[in-house]
Formats: sequence, structure tokens, C-alpha cells
Amino acid sequence: MDYKRFDKKIVARFDRGEEVHESLKKIALKEDIKLASISAIGATDDFTIGVYKVDDKSYTEKNFKGIYEILGINGTITTKDGKYYPHLHISVADDKGAGFGGHLIKSNISVTCEMVIDIIDGSVERSEDKDIGINLFDFNR
Repeated sequence: MDYKRFDKKIVARFDRGEEVHESLKKIALKEDIKLASISAIGATDDFTIGVYKVDDKSYTEKNFKGIYEILGINGTITTKDGKYYPHLHISVADDKGAGFGGHLIKSNISVTCEMVIDIIDGSVERSEDKDIGINLFDFNR
């Protein structure tokens, strides 16, 4: 992984074998990022997505292995109890061009991942919404 900072933007490259969440966390902690928007493209050969089920407040997880282009990773960095909190989604296409995606749980890079981190001044905390069971933006904290 390598990156370069340009004022409030970071351009990063994750390399073959690196995991997206682990690499992003290293940058965020080193650069003391509390609030940011994330976008990325690349390729993966092993990733896990989730789809949230409100009825039982859980994620259905599915792991994929093979050749996949990352069409996009989008999401945010915020904080929960003052600590780093990422929320990422991924969309991919297989070698036949079929696309799908979901909540990104993990993704190992097979070729490269090019990410842009758009840092926003300030911070936004997350708090659990007991009715739906996930941590939402909390603008009152």
C-alpha cells in the first residue's frame, strides 16, 4: 500500500494480497481521519459481502472467490465512541460481465485497488438505532 496526500484528498494504491479494510484503517489512523467519503476501483479474487435483514437485525454473508473487477467501492469514514468507523459497499463484475454487490465485509486485492479518500473537516458520530439494529449517523453528538 502506498498513498499521497493532497490537502484534503488522499490518493491511495492497495497492492496484490492486501485487504481493503485493513489498508484503509492504516491510512485513516495515520492521517487522523474522523470524517471522509471513499471511492475506489480495482480487482479482487476473494471478497465477502453482506446484505442486512432488518427483521432479524443481521447480515446474510456470502464469500466469492474468482476473477472480479471492482466497479466501485463507496462509503464513509465516521466515528463511533470517538473511534474509527468505516462503512463501505462494493459492486463487482465477474468474467462474464455480470454485476452484483453489497455491504463490504472484506476484500483481498488481486491486482490493484485505486482509492480516493475525500477528507471532510469535522466529525460525525454513529449511534445504534435500536429499532433497525445498525449504527446510524448521529448529528446530535
